Amino acid sequence: MSAYKRKSWREKLADDKGLPKVGKVEGRMSKKWGTGMMVIPAPREVDELMRRVPKGKITTINELRAALARKHNASFACPMTTGIFAWIAAQAAAEAQAEGRKRVTPWWRTLKTGGELNPKYPGGVATQSKLLLAEGHEIIPGRGRKPPTVKDFEKVSLK
Repeated sequence: MSAYKRKSWREKLADDKGLPKVGKVEGRMSKKWGTGMMVIPAPREVDELMRRVPKGKITTINELRAALARKHNASFACPMTTGIFAWIAAQAAAEAQAEGRKRVTPWWRTLKTGGELNPKYPGGVATQSKLLLAEGHEIIPGRGRKPPTVKDFEKVSLK
């Protein structure tokens, strides 16, 4: 009997699973997403875009989606897979950092819509907040269930 070996985050990031795929949005999907062409990006494409965000700047998942849509001549990029692949890229970077790598994807510079910090990233909002503060960003505390946000994130966004 062989024991199942769980894939590392970097292995998950490297597994493109036949992606990217561009297809027409039809049927029930069009009710939720609208019409046109949608791209489902490859995990490495999302990681590549996240790597390009320089120190002192930030981006959002929606900005990544817009860049992916332009790249593939699509109307939009799938919000669900783009978010999942950003999370995998963050976990892969944290994994590499834990093993001593110095240059990793700066995942903490990728925010959710509205400049929100992502509680699902490695170390949660506390770690992301600490890394953003170290780069000179100001963090506005969250209220209730809302996560903290980067103050004036639109001004330091790559757009």
